[in-house]
Amino acid sequence: MPDDAAARAAAEEESAFSHPPVDPDSTVAYGDHPDQLIDFYAPRHELPAGTLAPLVVVLHGGAWRAPYDRRHISPFADFLARRGFAVASVEYRRGGVIPAQGGTGGPVAGRWPETFDDVVAALDALPALLRDALPQADPRRMVVTGHSAGGHLALWAAARHVLPAGSPWRTDRPAPLRGVVALAPIADFEVADKLDVCGGAARQLLGGDEKFTERRPHADPSLLLPTGIATTLVQGRTDLDVPQAVAESYADAAAKAGEVVGLTLLEDVGHFPLIDPAADACAVVAEEIAQLAW
Repeated sequence: MPDDAAARAAAEEESAFSHPPVDPDSTVAYGDHPDQLIDFYAPRHELPAGTLAPLVVVLHGGAWRAPYDRRHISPFADFLARRGFAVASVEYRRGGVIPAQGGTGGPVAGRWPETFDDVVAALDALPALLRDALPQADPRRMVVTGHSAGGHLALWAAARHVLPAGSPWRTDRPAPLRGVVALAPIADFEVADKLDVCGGAARQLLGGDEKFTERRPHADPSLLLPTGIATTLVQGRTDLDVPQAVAESYADAAAKAGEVVGLTLLEDVGHFPLIDPAADACAVVAEEIAQLAW
């Protein structure tokens, strides 16, 4: 059975990555760093006169590591545009590569604080950028979605107003969002760390063992509740990369904080079908976004 599960997961990943990247309609910088970019996809359907499309902000996954950039999620962004959404796909700084013991190197998850700085900067810049880059978008109907590590960033971005006092990213009021749809998110760092999700990515993101406990209150969505923003998690039951227990732990934490979080569990679905336009799960994701956006 484990071999069957691994084979199915590999096939799902292969399918998700089999689609050629889809070029955006435009790309705009929100900062000076080469990774501080947003790809914009206009809705593919003609809108009635005077009508604007809901805006979906997409935050890609990849364990906050440099080998994975927004190009791998561009077919998903295009899929949403073909469903009538205006889409902004955000790039952000990820971890680099450092030598490991024994002379081998490997990608590191995220940069502290740059990964978080970039998500904040991109979302704060969006309203002004939309006027020229994506005038079809309605910023008053904005939903943030993200996959895996991007799901974490989506949840975190919606929780800035409940960050600890003194946090550089804290805001005085909730973000003007219709909601968040987090796809297989790394939503609870304690559970993810215990399960060694993505090779200890959450611990790496926060700077390693010495910083993990200190920085968790500033970065772990499960500690940043309630947000008061409509939130839905979409999770495959057979996900081997970010297991179901991570999403369930976040939903439980929300309930204890007095907040109802939607949790859509998909049977016989792993990690990657959620962003694979060829998979039925991807249509479910689009519907969950539509429920909040329209």
